[in-house]
Amino acid sequence: MQSPRKLLFEERASLVTVSVVSIAAFCIAAALAYTRAVLVPFVLAMLIFYLVAPVSDVLESKIRFPRWLSTLVVMLLVATGIFFVALLFLTSLRTFAASAGLYKGKLAEVVVLGASWLRDRGLPLNPDEVLVSLEIMPMQDLMQATATGALTLITNGTLVTIFVIFLLLGRRKSANKSAVFRQIDHNIRRYLIIKFLVSALTGFLTWVILTSFGLELALVFAVLTFVLNFIPSIGSIIATILPIPIALVQFETMGPVIAIVLLCTTVQMVVGNGLDPLLMGHNLDLSPVTIVAALVFWGLLWGIVGMLLAAPLTAILRIVLGQFETTRPMGELLAGRLPTAGFTTEMPAANAP
Repeated sequence: MQSPRKLLFEERASLVTVSVVSIAAFCIAAALAYTRAVLVPFVLAMLIFYLVAPVSDVLESKIRFPRWLSTLVVMLLVATGIFFVALLFLTSLRTFAASAGLYKGKLAEVVVLGASWLRDRGLPLNPDEVLVSLEIMPMQDLMQATATGALTLITNGTLVTIFVIFLLLGRRKSANKSAVFRQIDHNIRRYLIIKFLVSALTGFLTWVILTSFGLELALVFAVLTFVLNFIPSIGSIIATILPIPIALVQFETMGPVIAIVLLCTTVQMVVGNGLDPLLMGHNLDLSPVTIVAALVFWGLLWGIVGMLLAAPLTAILRIVLGQFETTRPMGELLAGRLPTAGFTTEMPAANAP
């Protein structure tokens, strides 16, 4: 049985450990927010690196390409993908801008009908006031802001490409890495590859559904679905909601709108709740509560990019915390397991009271 003094020592040691870790976490979060402009492209480059490094390995091991040539081939593929995605969004934006007047007119009709329906049910809502608010909607400013965002995407894409080139040229073989790094490398690489394939399947099925109904900007919504599926939990919900406003404006009746929502929701549930967990298993070993908290935390730090990377970054943190006896209980909490004991810090014999 432990003496009261030893229990008091362990209590104080645990409190000191939690306090130090909390202060360190706050300082790291402040540094991450301050260096966001550089770290966000770098972390995105790491994500792309994990996805394309197996292709480069195959080129080097199977076809006997030298390192520089395999890197060049892979980067041409990456640059082509970034170029076509940017071209897709710019072309869709131009098409949407050309039809902005038509969309605005149809949207006004939908809004007036909705306002009239609500007024008939006792809500003090004047359709004319809503229509006036809609008329002064700054569509031109919205288009300009979207174009600026697309240009920023292209600029950051160049920086990301440079980072990926150096990561590919400087990578080491797995045998030369430490055990912790090999575990992180295996878990994150497997997560990203499976998530990429599942998200691509979801985006393709969404494109098939939207195209079959003749919805405009179907390809844009499919690409957004692919990207948003990297955000756990809420990404699929946002991807399902996004086409609804365009569908409400485009179609005269509610039948196609309801059908699109039901079919897209079915795809998200079957692929996201069925196929994704089946392939993923417990690869990241994170509890659902931890993932939601990570989405909020990384979203506040890095915005939408932080939400995309919340799950793998938190998994890396869990693996690192699990390597040290002092912080292992924190790693267990991230995994959703209550530690069997508190922070174990043994009292040196020489200092024992």
